[in-house]
Amino acid sequence: FFFLIMWGCDKKEGDPDNEDRDKPRNERNDNDDNDNDSKTGIKGLDDFVDNMKEMQENFEEGKDVETVNFRDLKALLPPELDGLNRTSASGEKTNAFGIDVSKTEGEYKSEDNSSSIRISITDMGSMSGWAGLAAFGWTMAEIDKETDDGYERTIEYKGCKGFEEYNTKHNNGKKEIMVAKRFMVSVEGYNVPMEAIDDAMDEIDIDELEEMKMLSEEDNRSE
Repeated sequence: FFFLIMWGCDKKEGDPDNEDRDKPRNERNDNDDNDNDSKTGIKGLDDFVDNMKEMQENFEEGKDVETVNFRDLKALLPPELDGLNRTSASGEKTNAFGIDVSKTEGEYKSEDNSSSIRISITDMGSMSGWAGLAAFGWTMAEIDKETDDGYERTIEYKGCKGFEEYNTKHNNGKKEIMVAKRFMVSVEGYNVPMEAIDDAMDEIDIDELEEMKMLSEEDNRSE
């Protein structure tokens, strides 16, 4: 951004932007409209600006959001996974600085405790705007990275944006999905293949989460 600011300040006489100032106001307005249509022409920057606007709108809409009861989220946790028993399930609702967050978490382990998977579902409520961006930066980026030990990349899962990473050396990985711009579903696996993490994510009812959001918004409007 510093580079962009300095580039803008370095405009010289004869540059199109300076010449535009000498045009009649109505001509400048026409050009402004065209500029709004074409934006910067730099896809990455345009996407970033659009995402910033969208996040701000989400933040404004989310100020009075009533989060889903964590017990309802907890009911979405599968009782077991393939080869792994659920050893614990918990949930909580917290409020800090006026931000409500509801979360549930389930732990799944093999008989010998050598492999495990953790599933968490978080209703970010009013945190789904700027604070959510800070917590999950990949929601605003496109990532595709690969090394000798594994990979990390942004993905699309059932119409939702997501992120996954896997370490082939240690067989550890994670998959996160943002559902309805509000719920963060996370599956973390330890000493398991990526397929086991994918299968665990498939156990979560995404449609039910979208329905929960719709119902909570209807309740807010009726109050």
